This record gives sequence, C-alpha cells and structure tokens, in this order.
Amino acid sequence: MESPCPSRPAFNFAEGEVLLIDKPLRWTSFDVVRKIRNAMKPLKVKVGHAGTLDPLATGLLVVCTGKFTKRIDEFQSQKKEYTGTITLGATTPSYDLERAIDQRFDLSGITYEQINGTAASFVGEIEQIPPAHSAIKMDGERVYEKARRGEAVEVKPRNVHIYEFEITAIQLPDVDFRVVCSKGTYIRSLAHDFGKAMNNGAHLSRLRRTRSGDFNVAHAWQMTDLVNHIKGFTLAVSDEDIQKS
Repeated sequence: MESPCPSRPAFNFAEGEVLLIDKPLRWTSFDVVRKIRNAMKPLKVKVGHAGTLDPLATGLLVVCTGKFTKRIDEFQSQKKEYTGTITLGATTPSYDLERAIDQRFDLSGITYEQINGTAASFVGEIEQIPPAHSAIKMDGERVYEKARRGEAVEVKPRNVHIYEFEITAIQLPDVDFRVVCSKGTYIRSLAHDFGKAMNNGAHLSRLRRTRSGDFNVAHAWQMTDLVNHIKGFTLAVSDEDIQKS
C-alpha cells in the first residue's frame, strides 16, 4: 500500500481502491464511508468499510471502493492490533466512556505483577460476551438501540483469539496496553473482563486501531486530506472518463 502523497497516481475507484483512513474521534465508521461516498458522488461507485470502529475509538479504518468491495470479508478476517488504556476501579454499562460510571471499586492492594499476570492469562483462545452497547444485530436491529431504550439484551458469547496482550505503562488507575487479536474481538469486553479477572472493575477509556492485516495506520490518510484529494480528482475527470468508470 503506497503512502498517501500529492504525487500519488490517479485513483481508479471503479476498478477498486483500498483507502486507509485514520478515523477521527467521535466519528462512526459509517460517517467516514458517507463522507468519502459524497466526495466521489459524480463517479457513482460502491464504497464500504472492512471492520467497524466505535465512535470513541480512533485509528485505522480500511475502506474499499468499486470491485474491491468484494474483498471486504477477506480484509475483515485478518488480525487486528490496538493500543489503548484500561481504567481500573470503575465500570460502565457500555464498558467504555459512552455511558457514565455505574460502580466503583477499591484499588488498594493492586500490584504491577498482578496486572501483568492478568494480561498474560488472556493470551490464547478465550470466550467473551460482546457489550450490550454494540453494533451486533438481534431481530434485525442493532443491540445498542435496544440497550439505549433500556430493553434487556442477551448477547451470545463468542470465541476469539488474543495473540498478544502487552502492558505498556501503568499509572493507576490507568493501564496502557497493546493487543493483537482475531476478527470479532471486542476490546471493550476485554477491558471489562480484565477488571473482573482482577476481582475489581474496569472500563476502556482510550482505543486506537494501529494495524489490520498488512495495513498500518502509519500509512493512513487524515479525513480532510483524503476528501480534498478525492474532490480534486473527481473535478479533474472529464465527462468521458466518468462514463468509462
């Protein structure tokens, strides 16, 4: 994947492009797709993303256009790498900062050795329950929509694989980490379960996706730069070129 730069060859959106986006904080993954789709609207090509990022997460979002949308499942199935912060001593219903703290726990007695040992215990295949505030569909509706209405939501557990779980810094109550995991892993659930494994409570307070398969956020576009680049490209395309796309 080439690094984005002004000298990059012209896009071929219809044949297929893989666009690496550094998703901004508080944007949904669909916000990103919609913005890109609107920027290339004259070309009328398909646009889709390969793996949702929560609004409170930043980092790598893989977006496919044209014929490359057929490869979305392939890209989604690859390993993911995340960095972030788990905050001990408090839980939230959403397992992150989307909802307010609902319970607090005493942090006295927690040691660095316990934190590192707990992280190591999650490496391998584990069973986790996705958060009730997630985009999983149940009865044709996203479960987070049910949860926000106060309806009871029972999400089935799933098996995922944690390849690496490294603690990179500890400044209680915050624990910084790096995780490499399989498709379908909820880092929010991992943070919640991490707190439970320590006989405490925890929630995810920061998350950034840094890698998906061979794609790295270091090669990703900032949204403003990409949208301006796409708009410049589409304006330069002649009517004849649009018909060929």
